[in-house]
Amino acid sequence: MKTFWTAAQELNETSTTFVAVTMLSNKGHAPQDPGAKMIVTKDGLHWGTVGGGKVEARCIVEASKLLESTSGPQVYTWNLQRDIGMTCGGEVTYLFETFIAASWPIVIFGAGHVAQAVVRILLHLDCQITCIDHRKDWLDKMPSSPKLKIVHALNPEKIVTDLFSDSYFLSMTQGHAMDLPILQNLYTHFPKAPYIGGIGSAIKAKKLTKELIEFGINKDILDHNFHCPIGLPLGTNHPYEIAISVIAELLQTRDHLRDLKLKT
Repeated sequence: MKTFWTAAQELNETSTTFVAVTMLSNKGHAPQDPGAKMIVTKDGLHWGTVGGGKVEARCIVEASKLLESTSGPQVYTWNLQRDIGMTCGGEVTYLFETFIAASWPIVIFGAGHVAQAVVRILLHLDCQITCIDHRKDWLDKMPSSPKLKIVHALNPEKIVTDLFSDSYFLSMTQGHAMDLPILQNLYTHFPKAPYIGGIGSAIKAKKLTKELIEFGINKDILDHNFHCPIGLPLGTNHPYEIAISVIAELLQTRDHLRDLKLKT
């Protein structure tokens, strides 16, 4: 049976924009359980169900409106009798999130000063960004944009398998202890990812490389695709100058891979 992430990956690979609808909560006689999901494209319901009948039809209408707008994620709470016209009593809350078709998916672990700068610059480019952190207060500082998906996760390394394998991955967390399990999972599940990088010094890079090899990651993979220290060697330690150097390296890698693909 096709999962949400399998369906989303297929749409991502065909550059199809879609809205993911998730039931957050319910009260009374609701038609589905919290966590139920569905995907809506410009052609209508693509995958899943969040209740069927009138409530699902309303969700499809709202998702279609979101597809035509530039708004960020939306949350709606409806009384099933008063707002939807259903005979059963109850209340439902849904989250609507737009996933914009883009040829350049970028995932950032961490929402600190440099990540804040990186995101703000990337929003001007043709990309889809996912920012993941365990600190809600830092995530709340991020700008609102349909190009940016915010994920609050107490254990960021545990959601690696929910991400797209063709993403460019940046680990920009608070430190080594958080970066290591994230990188271990990234190389375990996505050894052929186009880009995996970590912020830090040359000393940190050496230590991470040693520990990743001890964990079982192939040294050849790390030699080929472990960008640490992250970014091109230019600029100062100002967050925005570091961000520019990081994005310059991302662009350099993206263009190089595109050139290789054109030659094959």
